[in-house]
Amino acid sequence: MLLGLDISTTATKALILDPDGEVKAIGRSPHTLQTPRAGWSEQDPEEWWQATRQATEQAIANAGCSPEDIRGIGLTGQMHGLVVLDSDHCVLRPAILWNDGRSEAECHDIRTVLGLKELVRLTGNDAYAGFTAPKLLWMRRHEPDLYARVAHVLLPKDFIRLRLTGELATDRAGAGGTLLLDIETRDWSKAVLDALDIPLSWMPPTHEGADVTGMVSAQASEAIGLPKGIPVVAGAGDQAAQAVGVGATTPDTFALTIGTSGVVFAPTIRPMVDAMGRTHAFPHAIPDLWHVMGVMLSAAGSLQWYRDALAPTVSFDTLMDEASRVPAGGGDIIFLPYLSGERTPHANASARGSFTGLSLAHGRADLTRAVLEGVAFGLKDNLNLLAESGLSPPESLQASGGALKHPLWQRIVADILEIPLVLTSVTEGAALGAAMLAGLGIGHWDTIAEATLTTLHDGPVVEPDDRVAALHRETYARYRALYPALNAE
Repeated sequence: MLLGLDISTTATKALILDPDGEVKAIGRSPHTLQTPRAGWSEQDPEEWWQATRQATEQAIANAGCSPEDIRGIGLTGQMHGLVVLDSDHCVLRPAILWNDGRSEAECHDIRTVLGLKELVRLTGNDAYAGFTAPKLLWMRRHEPDLYARVAHVLLPKDFIRLRLTGELATDRAGAGGTLLLDIETRDWSKAVLDALDIPLSWMPPTHEGADVTGMVSAQASEAIGLPKGIPVVAGAGDQAAQAVGVGATTPDTFALTIGTSGVVFAPTIRPMVDAMGRTHAFPHAIPDLWHVMGVMLSAAGSLQWYRDALAPTVSFDTLMDEASRVPAGGGDIIFLPYLSGERTPHANASARGSFTGLSLAHGRADLTRAVLEGVAFGLKDNLNLLAESGLSPPESLQASGGALKHPLWQRIVADILEIPLVLTSVTEGAALGAAMLAGLGIGHWDTIAEATLTTLHDGPVVEPDDRVAALHRETYARYRALYPALNAE
């Protein structure tokens, strides 16, 4: 058996994959989120470790197997989060997460020190408040006493690696999201670290996704109930692991994921860097592959906010059923999904969401439909950005994420993007990808192609409706005009 651990924002997920590529069970243990100030987002790393134990126990029990059956462990999780440790490996402060927007000033500082052109050339990315490096600079400015005690900088899943193995290590796909990795060499950029006065000694060794980075230690074995000596592979940041888990591991296979955030993901045989840094370019979890992606911060998160704020007693299925009775674009309401600021195509942590076009004739169903369409328009923005970066449009998208379980959102996304959606059967793609990388690391499969062939099976295809797509094109033009109008100085 292979174990994939996903340290996501909302929960730790543990997935058990059998030798024939069948998912046997999934365990889940939720996380709490702290927002000490508006725009801040933090979690306690110790809670991740407790959640890892609980999710793993649950998955093993649900699979009907024994801890001794686990032969390899792969790690994935939320990207960009800042975990800082002292020289004794003690956590210095709560982790600052990917959706935390406090470090806008530090992003400006980074662009000033390095210059945008050089920053993008070296790292493949512009500076975003969600990335790790700006958070570290924020800590230096606002928490100097704690900063003076920093000895190690880790990503969330790598804190779990440390607890499992006692080893400091990270994967190259996840490290790309720190803004401290050289996109060409796939290792830490001495030029960027020196320019920002961040010691190289703070950064853990980097590895390809299937590299074995350590073994479950005796201490971890006692704490978590897994046998000592199980290999733990590097794994990947959640988006690269998700891509492995849905089969987006060749340049002709694009992936679309709608979770809390929304991602359009394209593997590439070389770094595809947008000169203005409007897209993200990172190493893939597979050696000699990179990926470029567009990321919107509030995808399914927009629908979650909408339900919690305006219809907390109503189920998502009821909201969807109501919205299905509203014709495409028929409500004349446009929703901008910038509830957490935005990354791509607008690098603006201060951007905010909005409804426009409201009238007395509109009801809840119209608002729900507008949210669903607004998220799909944001995904279209990102798909268009990939095309502007020089990538040919894909023939289809490997589509995954809990939000795409409902046929209405499947239909809306296919019609607005005007591309067929191949609905994958994967429910926890990142955890599955981590387990697959573990299988590669221990030699169960020789190649990613073999792992994919064994494990993944495409589901139904949702074809776009040309007539409805034409209606959405008109609304999309108005959607595109709203951001510059509402953010005009």
